[in-house]
Amino acid sequence: MTHSLTFDAVCEARPGPKWQARWARSWPAYEAWFVANDGDTGPDRAACEATLEKYMPELVPVHAELVTLAGGSDRAARFLSTWCPPTYLGGCSLACAVSRDDIRLVRNYDLSPELNEGLLLRSEWCGRGVMGMVEFLWGLSDGINAAGLSVVLAYGGRQETARGFGITTILRYVLETCDTVQEALRVLQRVPSHMPYNIILADASGAAASVEVYAGGGAKVQPRLIATNHQNDGSTPDRSVFTKTFERSDHLVGMLPEVITPAQLVGKFQDKPLKQDRYAEGFGTLFTAEYEPLQTRMTLHWDGDIWVQSLDQFEEGQKQITYGAQADPWQGPHDDIDWVKIGMDYAAAYQTDWKKYVTLWKDIA
Repeated sequence: MTHSLTFDAVCEARPGPKWQARWARSWPAYEAWFVANDGDTGPDRAACEATLEKYMPELVPVHAELVTLAGGSDRAARFLSTWCPPTYLGGCSLACAVSRDDIRLVRNYDLSPELNEGLLLRSEWCGRGVMGMVEFLWGLSDGINAAGLSVVLAYGGRQETARGFGITTILRYVLETCDTVQEALRVLQRVPSHMPYNIILADASGAAASVEVYAGGGAKVQPRLIATNHQNDGSTPDRSVFTKTFERSDHLVGMLPEVITPAQLVGKFQDKPLKQDRYAEGFGTLFTAEYEPLQTRMTLHWDGDIWVQSLDQFEEGQKQITYGAQADPWQGPHDDIDWVKIGMDYAAAYQTDWKKYVTLWKDIA
């Protein structure tokens, strides 16, 4: 069985018709997921907008523009604020390598192809160049800004939630307002996340930091420039056998000393256990993103293909990526997966409509 995903590179300085077209295409599935996961029972529009103004005031005008382009509904405004959103999960492996004259930040993005927006957006929403991979139609799962500040994200491993913002909006805010790792760390301490996440930051001075962000607020710098899908606070991650989070982390710890130059780091992400191929199970590597803060450049890597983009020479375009046939997911031990429940949910979703299929995989992945 093969899976495919279309990646689009889009440049739009201010929110406009290109973003609006993306909203029209993606909102029906997101709206179904939002409603099905009790999004309408969360804070009202006034509370969402007031909290955005309190914590991330520079994004308030952008949020207002996006809501207008989205049609102006209360549901759209609340969804785009990402204040106390429904839970959403993922995978990912992260690492950073630094030398005297270079620094590279690399991540594998692990999820089902059906659940990634496939959008690389270059914008200037707050007056500076920012480009990165979009999540939730305006947040970022990874990206870089004109100052060279770069950031990548991994799920923290637990479905714990608290009052906070969706992390991809926080990362957007970091890149819109910060120049350095130290400035970004202050934002991550101040702006609460609704779930736990692991983040690595790097900037053009050669500074880098790995950070654990906790549900409801707070962040702690970690000793190693690596991260997978668990945290070092004594908590137990969900589905650790399925995600192989400890195996990947141990591999990263042993791998980094072998990286002689930062440019070699990305090649280490192309093999197991970092490279995942379980697309049918909702856990495959969709792309490898490599960030170069000194050059304000990024490269997306797939098997046999790359896409190089820089803030100064950004080229719009499209790539269709096909992920190969995979082994039967029933083969091999997956003790922490309830396959009977998944099969029943699959059947129920298939018999209703494809939007619920998307909702199902958001919950499973």
